[in-house]
Amino acid sequence: MRGSSKRRPAAERSARLLQQQIELGGQELFLNRLTREEVFTHTEATKSGTADTLALDSIEKVKSLPVLPASYEELRSAALSCDRCRLSESRTQAVFSDGAVDARLVVVGEAPGANEDRTGIPFVGAAGRYLDLLLATVGMSRKDSVYICNVLKCRPPDNRNPMPDEISACSSFLKKQLELVNPQALLAVGSFAAQLLTGQEKTTLGGLRAEVHSYRDIPLVCTYHPAALLRNPKWTRSFWEDLQLLRAVLDSA
Repeated sequence: MRGSSKRRPAAERSARLLQQQIELGGQELFLNRLTREEVFTHTEATKSGTADTLALDSIEKVKSLPVLPASYEELRSAALSCDRCRLSESRTQAVFSDGAVDARLVVVGEAPGANEDRTGIPFVGAAGRYLDLLLATVGMSRKDSVYICNVLKCRPPDNRNPMPDEISACSSFLKKQLELVNPQALLAVGSFAAQLLTGQEKTTLGGLRAEVHSYRDIPLVCTYHPAALLRNPKWTRSFWEDLQLLRAVLDSA
């Protein structure tokens, strides 16, 4: 087990407190002093032992793109050096993924932010730490059971929304990632990821969550982006309910 025995009781209490707070409808969160390593200590302390194919396929047909490599490492290298769209000109670096390549769960977000563009790792900063803590409440961690990536691999300037042509240029990387990782379930966080993976581009996120969809025969649950939860704590309960739905899917796999 990672982490010292002296820190484990405090980590366990913190993770349990987060779970209890969600269940009771609490809205106060204090993440500023948590480092990424401390969040992983929390997550490990809590571990217990058919429109689906249309979304990405239809988008890929918008452009004639080269065939992607078949191996994971070659795919990653291709993404890191990609210049298919304008975002390659303003990025610090492309952000491909984080977590376990043989993961049971893949979390798909929208696009890298400033912290991700700087570090090359998706979902760092306050929103990423919160995501890790929330996943820990259902026994999941990017250390060994979760793979995390985004629809876009490059940060849009000023964190603006992804543009349709940027999604078109980048979505084939995501499709290939999902094919190679081949998880037992998918969690789409945020409207762009949810609409892309379900193929329901005109349906709001509120209309997509609270049910199990399917992407290429992989169960898919849609929910709010953790950054949105930090801005709107009242949505945390809904995110928690979606996690319970996801947990049921994984338990039955």
